[in-house]
Amino acid sequence: MTDHRPWFRTWREGVPKTLEPYPEVSLFSLLADAAAGFPESPALAFFGNHVTYRKLLAEVERFSAVLAGLGVMKGDRVGLLLPNCPQYVIAYYAAVRLGAVAVGNNPLYTARELTHQVKDSSPRVMVVLDQLYPQWTAVAHECQVAEVVVTELTGYMKFPLNVLAPIKFKKDAKHEDKPWPPVPADAHVKRWKALMKAAGAVPSVAAVDAKADPAAFVYTGGTTGLSKGAMLSHHNIVSNVLQVAPCISGFERGNDGVMCILPFFHSFGMVAMNFGISQAGKLVMIPRFELGMALKAMAKERPSFFPGVPRLFVALNEAPDIAKYDLNSVKACISGAAPLPAAVSRKFSQVTGGATLVEGYGLTECSPVTHVNPFEAPHHGTIGIPLPDTDCKIVDLENPDREMPAGERGELCIKGPQIMLGYWGKPEATAEMIRNGWLHTGDIAVMDSDGFFRIVDRMKDMILVSGFNVYPTEVEEVLHLHPKVSKVCVVGLPDDTTGERVKAYVVPKPGETLTADELRAWCKDPEQGLAGYRVPKEWEFRDDLPETLIGKVLRRVLVEEERQRTASSPVS
Repeated sequence: MTDHRPWFRTWREGVPKTLEPYPEVSLFSLLADAAAGFPESPALAFFGNHVTYRKLLAEVERFSAVLAGLGVMKGDRVGLLLPNCPQYVIAYYAAVRLGAVAVGNNPLYTARELTHQVKDSSPRVMVVLDQLYPQWTAVAHECQVAEVVVTELTGYMKFPLNVLAPIKFKKDAKHEDKPWPPVPADAHVKRWKALMKAAGAVPSVAAVDAKADPAAFVYTGGTTGLSKGAMLSHHNIVSNVLQVAPCISGFERGNDGVMCILPFFHSFGMVAMNFGISQAGKLVMIPRFELGMALKAMAKERPSFFPGVPRLFVALNEAPDIAKYDLNSVKACISGAAPLPAAVSRKFSQVTGGATLVEGYGLTECSPVTHVNPFEAPHHGTIGIPLPDTDCKIVDLENPDREMPAGERGELCIKGPQIMLGYWGKPEATAEMIRNGWLHTGDIAVMDSDGFFRIVDRMKDMILVSGFNVYPTEVEEVLHLHPKVSKVCVVGLPDDTTGERVKAYVVPKPGETLTADELRAWCKDPEQGLAGYRVPKEWEFRDDLPETLIGKVLRRVLVEEERQRTASSPVS
């Protein structure tokens, strides 16, 4: 479809350039096909307990009967306030089996953010982890939800862990000054275990219009404001899984595993879950990232594919006792959400005994993957080349009808079967995002002559200093190279003289001290190549930065802090 595009000259070995026609089927078919072909293969691994595909299918069918008994019908939303655990997978596939819409929710959201998301999606049923019930009660009075189903992490643990774990949970709750038990005895909720025991007849699989019916709402990260619900159709999600699958080197269907640290409510975690299911793979799940827990799970369950974000790989690289764990089962890794330093990739290959870690790219609105580096020949510092049947172009920032040549920066636009239906309840935002069939990402990018793409920055984050464009990511890259810098974020603030000025928020590495003069000199060093107008004029040193759960720095929070600080300052 796009034979003129330069990336076909450097295409991946063994990967078809097109997979058309894509099947117009329910997302549930991924699980049904895997269970039919590999019924005894492990589908879920959770603290040593294994659930086969036969058992997983039966649990999904039973919970779909539960949801139907609670009044869930085609098109209704089912909200999930759960970490990565068997119940998330079961509830997700049970919802889409009924033609309902699965809606994941971030457990770390503030009450305001969670209220917005639940009110926006209006779920008929919420499935909530018992330990997250206090977060739910803080917003429940503002959200009209017919039924709340509560479940526990111990529900799919094996003996004796299912008996011992609550002792630790109680101790942790007391230490963190949280209520125990987290769900009061008189709470108006239904219990997962009781509902599953009393489930009625299994309903038929719903007939869906795969291209028109949403299977999931995945909410944007809210890095620039309140999150929006991207409506992803059955066809969007299935197509994206099929696009990704041939690009993952060496994954053997029915015999390999996926390391599931990324949260399933996030689009990257969701595609990892769905990819694993489509390949009849074993989902190796941990409910939250703890270094020791992750290393033990990787060594014991031996996954071959590990999708993640840079901070996960950095944490594993720096684990003091990593040599104790055999991680050589890991072969293919994709990093997203933030730039991946080449040094991190090289070290991760060393500590795992040869894993190939490459950078990819995607957006929630694209189900989410659009680009990934070829494992056999990655170009570090780029997001790689487009997936099969994904067309891309770079357009002029001032004139979107003008396509930019190789080497010139502009806005990245994408077209393909994975492009969302639109934003739930927001036709104007949808029309702004998708124009003439092209999704305008809002990311500033450059394509080289071989068709490899590099993200330069977000259009909304670009800073204008005396008429000159300053790209925060480029300034951050220079500061990241300083040996004492751990984290950094660069923003633009209003300035009476230059329009905007550059400010850097810096987190030093543990035990290090930094000064503004030291970093200013670093930026002005000819080797770093930062023009004077791009060097930060203001500096702030902090212990941490506000981040999303997957490690994206929330620039808007820093800008809002500055706005409030300015508003409260006395006028001289």
